[in-house]
Amino acid sequence: MSMRVVVSLLWLVLLCASSSMPVTAQALPAPPRGDRQPGRLTVSRIAPLPEAEWTDRHRALVEQYSSGDGRADNQLRTLLNAPEIVDGLMPFTVYLTEASTLVARQRVILILRTAWLCGSQPLWATFAARARDAGLTDEEIRRVAQGPDAPGWDAGDLMLLRLADQLYLNSSVTDAAWAALTTRFDEHRLMDAVETVNHFTVLSLVYNSFGVQPDAETMDRLPDDIEYRITVPDREPWLTVARLDPLPGTGIAVSRTFARHPDLAQPRGRRANYINRVSPLQPREREMLILRIGWNCQAEYEWAKHVGTVGRARDRGVDPVAVAEGPDAPGASGADATLLRVVDELYQDAMVSDATWAALTARYGLVEAMSVVYTPSSYRATSMSLNAYGVQLEDGDETFPELPRQ
Repeated sequence: MSMRVVVSLLWLVLLCASSSMPVTAQALPAPPRGDRQPGRLTVSRIAPLPEAEWTDRHRALVEQYSSGDGRADNQLRTLLNAPEIVDGLMPFTVYLTEASTLVARQRVILILRTAWLCGSQPLWATFAARARDAGLTDEEIRRVAQGPDAPGWDAGDLMLLRLADQLYLNSSVTDAAWAALTTRFDEHRLMDAVETVNHFTVLSLVYNSFGVQPDAETMDRLPDDIEYRITVPDREPWLTVARLDPLPGTGIAVSRTFARHPDLAQPRGRRANYINRVSPLQPREREMLILRIGWNCQAEYEWAKHVGTVGRARDRGVDPVAVAEGPDAPGASGADATLLRVVDELYQDAMVSDATWAALTARYGLVEAMSVVYTPSSYRATSMSLNAYGVQLEDGDETFPELPRQ
């Protein structure tokens, strides 16, 4: 039996054992693989926007988000094809890389480990160089790829590496790992650590799917001679008590949870603002994408809010059961199946396949296709946060649907 089949079966057994909800193998995709690094493109799917085509808006964004020299790297120039996405992603990127409560060493360890987990060549190239500025040696940078099982890590670094691995593979954090982190990090630093992994997962999925290439002048590349292996404890049952209590007041629990860290909450909110208020996607398409990634990550709170009070998916014409059944369910239309397949591939493989990208771009224009990728990538990070913090359902929330066993 292949390792992938074993991992898939273990995932299904765990979820069935930890909940009374019946599930199907078809409805719940296998989790991300822990024995093979996601593939990466060697050519761009979306060409970086040439400077000759920059408008005043583009130039202002480059001035705001470049390194102060007015030069945009391939990551930023690719996103410039949709300037509003730059406004969605970059404020939080800047906060996490320059202003979070973590020290520089902690930031780059988390970012490099996430880039390794997701197979993001441009992020590894960029942050390996920054890691040296933060005091990491070349040997330590390689050791990030080797992961928490490599000898030589101190206790704090080890906790961060394990956090990244669990968030990526399980979309959650075990009680033991969380308890260990709380002995070393205060609440704001712990939230910053979780959100660093989650946001750089977003960037990795987006850059992988757009085919963003590392800049030619960067010398570092993902070390191909290191075995890709991630070992984490089994995912635990859903939390029934919040790890971070929402602040008192009005508004939904997730907003009041992030309000515990205002400096983080404000730039993070820009990422979701694009999806919910700016994106050219239709509300029905948006809610399908969000519900599917919430289902895949088994983020019950995210599912509940987008079925009901926040996303009002049914009011948008979405059948939640059909979303849970997935792209290969009988009766799934070609267009809907493509959207659901985008989500499943981002979740399992950290990028959209060539075939699905072709189907997506045959139906959507460039900015719309970028938005289709951006939406579940961002809400994957939200799912990971909700699961890690234990945000609890509120009165009247609708939980996952029951699907018949196969």
